[in-house]
Amino acid sequence: MPRPKIVVICGPTGIGKTRLSLALARKLNGGIVSADSMQIYRYMDIGTAKPDAAELATAPHYMINVADPDEPYDAARYAEEARDAVAGLEKQNKLPLIIGGTGLYIKALLHGLFQVSPSRPQLRQRLRSEAGLKGSRYLHDRLAACDPEAAGRIHPNDTYRIIRALEVYQVTGRPISEYQQNHGFADSPFCALKIGLCIERQELYERINRRVEKMIAGGLLNEVRGLLEKGYGPELKPMQSLGYRHMTDYLHAKLSWQDAVDQMKRDTRRYAKRQLVWFRKDPEIIWTSPDDLEGIGGRIEKFLSPGK
Repeated sequence: MPRPKIVVICGPTGIGKTRLSLALARKLNGGIVSADSMQIYRYMDIGTAKPDAAELATAPHYMINVADPDEPYDAARYAEEARDAVAGLEKQNKLPLIIGGTGLYIKALLHGLFQVSPSRPQLRQRLRSEAGLKGSRYLHDRLAACDPEAAGRIHPNDTYRIIRALEVYQVTGRPISEYQQNHGFADSPFCALKIGLCIERQELYERINRRVEKMIAGGLLNEVRGLLEKGYGPELKPMQSLGYRHMTDYLHAKLSWQDAVDQMKRDTRRYAKRQLVWFRKDPEIIWTSPDDLEGIGGRIEKFLSPGK
């Protein structure tokens, strides 16, 4: 049996993936599977730039609002649920459009993940306690000592992935990067067309700055305040993400308002740069402008043609 065809639209935050995906869904009878590691969380709408109600009504959307902020969620669970979403779209005779900027999620969906020994809850809790007392950068330094390759890929603020990598090393005696390399992401159930979106860096950074200002004007501070009031503390992985940690630090008087806004813009620009570094390593990605709807649509139609 031929492998099902899917289309991946990827690129850095703020470049216009949502707008393009909606246009493509209308043009090509598609359904959208989000590949954004933050849009999976409920109650986190403004800071994750989720599609609004009108946009969600434009086409079927999957992998949005599927977990609470304090619920464990990783790339393995995403791959399983997103593959189910793709299968559902195929049954509806709709083109699966994978849209997002979380490279690991896209890679897990397309190629699977390695299997490693079961987690150790007591060890994980001890590492979480250490992170709470000494900070994530302390654990990141420990990871750099035992698995420098993984430490180079994981941001010092990404407590969840740091703890997971340390856990694997302490349980198995082998670095998580070794498991990932040996696995090679060899599972390939789909025939995928990968399209990456890019623009001049200065223009991207200006878009990001405007996006941050729009989020703040749209009520990001109140959204974060509401999450804290619901009991979702700053130690949670999603609460440490862009925007949410900056607003939390402001509410806890760790940052002035102007510093919180400026750092949110700066850190978002840095994140976009890391996203581009990740995607540039994939030689299968075809790069184009997010404004080239006709060109992208034509390329997809050619990809979907029988015999292609």
